[in-house]
Amino acid sequence: MMRVVVLIKVGKVMSSTLLRKLSSYSKKNRLYQAFLELGKVVRTMFLLQYISNARMHSETSAITNIVEKYHHFLHWVFFGKDGVITENDPIEQEKRLKYLDLLASAVILQNSVDMSLAIQTLTAQGYPVNHRFVASLSP
Repeated sequence: MMRVVVLIKVGKVMSSTLLRKLSSYSKKNRLYQAFLELGKVVRTMFLLQYISNARMHSETSAITNIVEKYHHFLHWVFFGKDGVITENDPIEQEKRLKYLDLLASAVILQNSVDMSLAIQTLTAQGYPVNHRFVASLSP
């Protein structure tokens, strides 16, 4: 395993090539088995840290919630054909997903602009704006 890591670091082997070869190798391959076991160790160490570290647990939960909210928003934005991609062509499917992401980003950008203008208007009219509340807003 160390030899493989060194080969990747010096540029003799590309990591994508290694991953492609490992994914096509038989489960009996020793290098495949070694990396599989290393993956189990890394996953176990992460789970032990996750369980024992309350801060890490809360940060992971907060990030997961953000991602979940974004996916819910994408589902809300994806209104055509009841939110179902009906094409079987992978290129067309990828284009639809990229267009959906672009549309969602445009909506978020416009919401950010509108919120900024509203806050600026309130400030210009003399209303007090609490920056802690502004920081908790989400476009």
